[in-house]
Amino acid sequence: MLTIWTYTLARFRGQVLGWGACLCLMALLSVARSEIILENRGQIRQLVQGSGGKMIAMFADLDKLTSPERILSLSFFAYMPLILGVFAVPAGCGLLAADEDAGTLDLVLAHPLSRTALFAGRLLAFTTALAAVLALSWLGFAAALGRSSLAVGPAEVALPYVSLFAVLLFFGTLALFLGTLLPSRRSAASAAGLVLVASFFVTTLARLDPGLETLANLSPVSYYQSGEAIRGLNGWWFAGLLAGAGLFAGLAWWRFERRDIRVAGEGAWRWWRRATSTRGPRPCSQTSRRAAAPEAPSASPARRP
Repeated sequence: MLTIWTYTLARFRGQVLGWGACLCLMALLSVARSEIILENRGQIRQLVQGSGGKMIAMFADLDKLTSPERILSLSFFAYMPLILGVFAVPAGCGLLAADEDAGTLDLVLAHPLSRTALFAGRLLAFTTALAAVLALSWLGFAAALGRSSLAVGPAEVALPYVSLFAVLLFFGTLALFLGTLLPSRRSAASAAGLVLVASFFVTTLARLDPGLETLANLSPVSYYQSGEAIRGLNGWWFAGLLAGAGLFAGLAWWRFERRDIRVAGEGAWRWWRRATSTRGPRPCSQTSRRAAAPEAPSASPARRP
């Protein structure tokens, strides 16, 4: 399993460095934006009294808008599940489905290697890569907060990353499970991405419309604390997200152990295969019958004496 973990993590190195570097730069810029917000507190309070406050209320509490945790939520952490979901969802569903679509997974399993070891090694590599991306992003805050007037230290700003790690792992394992359930990686990524986007917007819109609160309670993003974790991590929410991730990982392992591996290409829905296999042969038209009928050999002309 260690070899699988090392090899899979090496495949993630480009994505880890690219995402980590971009998010580190975004963290530096978010600290700079936070300084601008602190310097213009009065104008911001006037702004939230108008129509612009409704948009801001989707991501932060207006009563404590100028507090450090609210500022960092608004400038960085509030939309991170949606942005980093672009990495977590395709990477999660591609742990097994990508090689299966390419026709190489059956060749890998032809070696003296159990399916459980392959599954555990790749899942551990994905978890490590996700943690590495978040750690590189945290370095941007650690470098910038020392010169900032925000009353937040590097250790405190690490807590929102812990909550972010849990919600991204939840959707990553959901995509992994759908990759073993649906006939292709593309369909699995689309389904998991749809759940992530719907969950994000239901959670944000519920802050404006109280009628959506019941639906928002079913949304995993509702249990992501964003910048609010700076003042204390909610252990129950964190444990619930990890439990959901563990559930989907267990279901993905169970499904992977009992399913047939495609040789190559995308699969098809089982009900569609049944429907097409039960159909009888299509009747040929008169024109197609004539075209399919072999031509009779022409008689050779009799020779003249």
